[in-house]
Amino acid sequence: MDHQTEEERPEFGDEGGPVKSFLEHLEDLRWMLIKSCSAVAVGMLLCLIGADYVVGIIKWPLVKADELRASDDKSQSICFFVGTNVWGTFRPGATNLGALDLGTNRHLGFELVTVSLGSNQVLALQPMTNQALVDKALNLPTTLRNFSPVGGFWVAFQVALYGGLVLGSPFIIYFLGQFALPALKIKEKKYVLRGFVIGTGLFLSGVAFCYFVLMRIALAASTKYSEWLGFSASEWRAEDYISFVCKFMLGMGLGFELPVVILTLVKIGILDHRKLAGMRRYMIVVNLILGAVLTTPEVVTQVLMFIPLQGLYELSVWIAWYWEQDEPKKRKARWIFALVVLVIAAASAWAYWYFALSHK
Repeated sequence: MDHQTEEERPEFGDEGGPVKSFLEHLEDLRWMLIKSCSAVAVGMLLCLIGADYVVGIIKWPLVKADELRASDDKSQSICFFVGTNVWGTFRPGATNLGALDLGTNRHLGFELVTVSLGSNQVLALQPMTNQALVDKALNLPTTLRNFSPVGGFWVAFQVALYGGLVLGSPFIIYFLGQFALPALKIKEKKYVLRGFVIGTGLFLSGVAFCYFVLMRIALAASTKYSEWLGFSASEWRAEDYISFVCKFMLGMGLGFELPVVILTLVKIGILDHRKLAGMRRYMIVVNLILGAVLTTPEVVTQVLMFIPLQGLYELSVWIAWYWEQDEPKKRKARWIFALVVLVIAAASAWAYWYFALSHK
């Protein structure tokens, strides 16, 4: 038998957690912040210990961008060497120089050497036998460098910070849930947990799409644009590259959270199918702006980001419409949705094959 008086019993706000005083909420907030910061600190320490592996993961899109740029360059190039030093390069624009047939090799190298003609020493060009040296000189991969004494420390801090946030994010979300969920009703908790699972999947999908597909295209386009302007793009600041890549992936992941925000507003009654359909023309402009802000200032990359963002918006409109229909219409809509999913899956598989496999 419960002998507690009514004043001693914990009060519950409409199926929520126990009602706490303002100071008790502040204490819970303080411990939540302490535990979250500790999780990030531990993650940063682990990333500092394995900093070379983390940098290798961040540099992978740059390696693939160099391969993509090299595979798309079909013109013939010639490089001249003095010993192992590059003397100069040029593109002949044809497969022959006068009577000299250059053949079909895309990368050619000639070495300046001294040749004895009787008692005289003359300079002559002979074909370079070290093809790997020629390929390296003509397709110099983009390298990351530090140009200041503190550059290495700043790069290490960036790597540790971004990596620590990634490793600590599951714990941060858990601690945040411990702080916020007790104040919600049971029904609200169910919706929050569903939104968290779906939102996490969408965020990871956006990051993966950016890392495996979009990033290499953006970096290759940036390099080609610099070369078109007449600037060398073979060396970049390491801190600028790491900051750009991490912010780019974070922005893409957050952009993929759009359906969660929209459908939450639908559930609480602020938006409905009609309003979303009427906002379509404005969302096209908004998604184009997001593609311009979150990516490099280059049209192809912006369009590649616009397409999934607009597709996610159209999916949100369809789901809002689906929620408003009766059961017979819902059964018919399920078949249409399954067909659309199959088409999208086939298109995604083709895109992955084209960008990730055919350009290896």
